[in-house]
Amino acid sequence: MRAALDGAPLGPRELALLDRDLGLAFGAAARAVADRHGVALDLVASHGQTVYHHDGAAADGKASLQLGDGDFCAEAAGCATVSDFRRRDLAAGGEGAPLSALVDDLLLAEEPRPLLLLNLGGMANLSWYGRAGECLAFDTGPAGSLLDGLTRRLLDRPCDTDGALALAGTADEALVAELCAHPFLAAAPPKSTGRDTFGARFVDELLERGSGRSPEDWLATATRFVGRSIRRALDFLPARPGELLVAGGGVHNPALLGEIERETGLHAVSSAARGLDPDAREALVFAGLGARAILGEPSTRPGVTGAAAGRILGKISPGAR
Repeated sequence: MRAALDGAPLGPRELALLDRDLGLAFGAAARAVADRHGVALDLVASHGQTVYHHDGAAADGKASLQLGDGDFCAEAAGCATVSDFRRRDLAAGGEGAPLSALVDDLLLAEEPRPLLLLNLGGMANLSWYGRAGECLAFDTGPAGSLLDGLTRRLLDRPCDTDGALALAGTADEALVAELCAHPFLAAAPPKSTGRDTFGARFVDELLERGSGRSPEDWLATATRFVGRSIRRALDFLPARPGELLVAGGGVHNPALLGEIERETGLHAVSSAARGLDPDAREALVFAGLGARAILGEPSTRPGVTGAAAGRILGKISPGAR
């Protein structure tokens, strides 16, 4: 899976086997959790593993691919499964991302508006909710895909734990400014991106721009770039609230949160402070989307992904009858 995420070519056989095996693994994991806690498992909503997502600029149009077949997942879990959420959004004219904004307003229904939520996963994305029910959401650029990618390349470690390397380094302001000239940052929403743009190739091209930097300085520079890309994204919002709720794996990186606060001037608060576990937020989002699919309720919102309203997202693999 790691090789596929880093751009290794997959033939039809390898793609089919990985799609099958991931579906089985996801279903077995859901079943194991349910059994361990003694709860009935009625429905699995499985986002799958993204191996390709457009950046909005491809000449051959927008597409996205998540692996983890829903039928195999349903068999392993022993219940109905909803999967492949992004493609209907794309078919309806949307970006296919960020879908989390379609459910966040329900998960944070009691929070005052305007509300601004930042997700720090492989990519970073913002979700803004206004007082009159307005919603605007879009990707801002890379986050973990860049920081983790650099750490793997430079030190053969999975990530910069607690941002320790970045905190020990010095950011190269000239390189940060150069990175901020990337056209994706200037594009107006709706917009989304993925590892095809900000994945392994982006990391390799970045490292080719200069030698002599320590791993700490590379991570400090990349961390500042992520913070600045988020600051630039704020210019697309109708209004700024006083704080920024943060979810996703990046919430555990003090160096990244510090750069975000310094760049944006907003106080970054873990979504845990508002009752939303930052590590469970994505799971809760897709559980909500899966429930809507089973109930026949539409999820698409033009302000979020650009898709036409009224579409039900996800493909249903029924349980055994």
